Amino acid sequence: MNILVCVKRVPVTGGRISLTADQQEIDTRFLGFTVSPHEECAVEEAVRLIEAHEGSSVVLTLGPEAALEQLRDAMAMGIDRAVLLETDGREWDPGATAEAIVQAVQAQRAAGGEFDLILLGNEAADTGDYQVAIRVAHVLGLPCVSGVKGLEIRDRTAVAKREGPRGWEVFQVGLPAVITVKEGINLPRYPSIPGRLKAKKKPVERVMPEWRSGGLQKVRLKLPREQGKEVEVLGKGPEAAPEVVKVLRELGVIPP
Repeated sequence: MNILVCVKRVPVTGGRISLTADQQEIDTRFLGFTVSPHEECAVEEAVRLIEAHEGSSVVLTLGPEAALEQLRDAMAMGIDRAVLLETDGREWDPGATAEAIVQAVQAQRAAGGEFDLILLGNEAADTGDYQVAIRVAHVLGLPCVSGVKGLEIRDRTAVAKREGPRGWEVFQVGLPAVITVKEGINLPRYPSIPGRLKAKKKPVERVMPEWRSGGLQKVRLKLPREQGKEVEVLGKGPEAAPEVVKVLRELGVIPP
């Protein structure tokens, strides 16, 4: 079995976001980067499937050279090799991103590297487009199941489960297929020190896709309004104890 995992370099989830003065980019001077929780689970799922069924795994990202860090993290978790679709740092819209991934998949096919499974996160943590996997599957003519929280491979068939309004929905699709996974499908492992040392020696293929103009155009970025916070001082010293008890009773922590 050969598996491709697509990830995206995004600002650390939960970090405080600030913009550049022209409101065109995120100010990254004091900001760390990672991949989204969904994509971490996609990497873990690929590693587990290869451990169970044998084969090879590839992690791919579209982004600047700095995204090598996220590729190395994935290889430290157990992915065999990486492909960096290197850009100048500009944000690519979902259509252009999907096109670049499709071209990379077709190039691997031409070199004799057919993928049985293409895994992606359900959506990117920064833009939340929900589009790239569907576009990739459509162009490649492959079945696609999104929002998956359970995945098994049985005799060249992917059995994918996702939560629906009335319980679990179960899909059976033949391989090759495209699957998007959600956080909770597994518990991703942490890259170990031996894993990080091995990752430094694993191959990284670099490709520079051509920038495609058109499609969505960014006007400016806008931060959402922050929620207000209130602090109430209940008292000082022993005098505050009755007020604390009152609050705990209101919260239902202790009986009335």
